[in-house]
Amino acid sequence: MSPLDLAAAVPDPRVFPALADAPAEDRALYRLADQSLQASTRQEAEAADAALARSLATRLAGDGPALAALIEGAPAVAIARHLWRQVDRLCAQPAADGTLAVSVFALPLVLVAGIEAARGEATLPGTLADAARVVDLLREHGALAGNQSIGLANALVGVDAIDLPRLPGLLAWQRLPEAFGAAPPVRVVAPRPLAVSAAGESVHLRFLVGSALARPGAELFGERGVGAWGLPLARELGGQLAAGPITVLALPRAPRRPPAAVEDGRAAQREISAQLFASNAIRKLRASVGEPCAVISAHRAADARAQGELRVSLSSPFEPRDAEGFRCPLFALDRVGDVAALLVRLLQDCRVADIRLLDGIHPDRVPGTTHPLLFKPDTIPPGAELRLH
Repeated sequence: MSPLDLAAAVPDPRVFPALADAPAEDRALYRLADQSLQASTRQEAEAADAALARSLATRLAGDGPALAALIEGAPAVAIARHLWRQVDRLCAQPAADGTLAVSVFALPLVLVAGIEAARGEATLPGTLADAARVVDLLREHGALAGNQSIGLANALVGVDAIDLPRLPGLLAWQRLPEAFGAAPPVRVVAPRPLAVSAAGESVHLRFLVGSALARPGAELFGERGVGAWGLPLARELGGQLAAGPITVLALPRAPRRPPAAVEDGRAAQREISAQLFASNAIRKLRASVGEPCAVISAHRAADARAQGELRVSLSSPFEPRDAEGFRCPLFALDRVGDVAALLVRLLQDCRVADIRLLDGIHPDRVPGTTHPLLFKPDTIPPGAELRLH
């Protein structure tokens, strides 16, 4: 059995809320989601989903924090994913009948920033000098299914600006201006600055928020991959954001509706962060002591999201010091096997031949110390390594 096959057996270290502890209204929605997932016929699933959509639409109309709490508090990943799919479908519905509809979207950007060691620390303001040039590139390369009616804010915003608590407000932006009468609302997005230090390259997640005007029901965000617009956009953004001694590598992802953009952006930031860690650590080990061994393990940690995370440890039997470690976050919609498989593929791409995956959920710290627990081949507990039986 290959490491990719074994990845599906890595246990989930997260602590999920008990269904009985959820508010009554949330419990009802969790049960509806479970009924849909367990339904034996399509009609039963559709009936449960219709009831679910009606309740979720009420929260989308104005209670973003309650919507976020519903998904974060789901008692199982499958239920959280099903609720999220229903929310995403509701976001795709036109705000009103008519010949034109506004679609708000977000374009995820993973930004790898660095600065000359002698310069210490610096902060980038998180704004574009020429947002119009970015819009021109998106139009030129048909980034939104060929749509030309695109507007874009010049601010690079953080996840909090477009995540579920803010979703009702973002969807309200999709109402055409005439729906507000003589005084349409002012739509403001605040930039999130980027802090850069000489400690090493840092990986930041930001979003460009925009809107597109098209016929109702037009699928503007069906393309998941980065198209021909990706490279010229990366070059343009890197040039606009870099300043003096600061370098910025911009890695854009496809524009999506806000919920999908958040999930794509988080996954991309995690993957780029893991790649940066692995390439640096492996290069250092190979230059000093030879080929590394990788260990992937699941840990319970109080400061991790839902108290659980995966870790990658890189070490060599010829290096007596502790292993190099990467803490891999798990988000609400993540299936652990998918994330473990991503880490395995990354290590395989780096030509790491010795990859170990561990069974069991392990503590945060080395017993009796404050040091994070990172496994080396000679410290793996007996029977903990996943193997072909």
